[in-house]
Order: sequence, then C-alpha cells, then structure tokens
Amino acid sequence: MRISEDSQGNADEQFEQVLGTLLIAGVIAAAVVVLAGCVVYLFRHGAGVPNYKHFQGGSSDYRTVRDIVKNVLAGRGRGLIQLGVLMLIATPVARVALSLVAFLRRRDLLYTLFTLIVLAVLIFSLMGKRL
Repeated sequence: MRISEDSQGNADEQFEQVLGTLLIAGVIAAAVVVLAGCVVYLFRHGAGVPNYKHFQGGSSDYRTVRDIVKNVLAGRGRGLIQLGVLMLIATPVARVALSLVAFLRRRDLLYTLFTLIVLAVLIFSLMGKRL
C-alpha cells in the first residue's frame, strides 16, 4: 500500500512534533534535576567558605554512571547535578535513537544507515573510547 504524499507530509509533521516535545521535555527534566541538586548542595554546603589558595580537583566519585547513581541514592547534591548533566547529554542521543526507529519503520534504508552511523559515533564518544 502506497502512502499518499499528503498523509506522508502529515506523518513527517507529527514526527517532528514528537521530536520537538522529546527535546523540550528532556531539557526541562534535566534542568529540574540540576536545580534540585543545587538546592540540596547549597542546603548542606552553602555556609562553607572555599579555600582558593590551593586547587582541589573534582572528586572521582562522579566519573561513572554507577557512581553518580550511588551518590543520588545517598542524597548528595553533586550526584543530582551530575545526573541532570547526564540527562541533558542523553536528550539529543534519545532524539537520534527515536529517528532511527522512525526511519526503520518507514523502511528508508539510506537515512537508517546514516542515523545508525551517527548514533554509533555518539555512543562511542560517550563511552570514552579512543582509537
């Protein structure tokens, strides 16, 4: 069965709306989580006076997803902030993954291939692997 050009255009428009909603929802959710993390962090550490005479690097407790989740479950503000940053990074990755599913459903092999390559590059770069 062949889809008419008008209904295909309508499907494209609906798909763009879904992608737009995904991006907006992802950014808002990430912002809420970061804001919650800031509130928790300031509530617990806001009265502290920083020592700028000696540089102290970031803690290694927030370098893996497992560590971030562990810190979130422990109620740490920095863990929530890091989780919000991860959510912000995951939002465009989710958009590409959703596009891949849509192109697969349409059986558009060329766009499926390109989107699969983009998704693979994103995932590979996020894993921190080097050639």
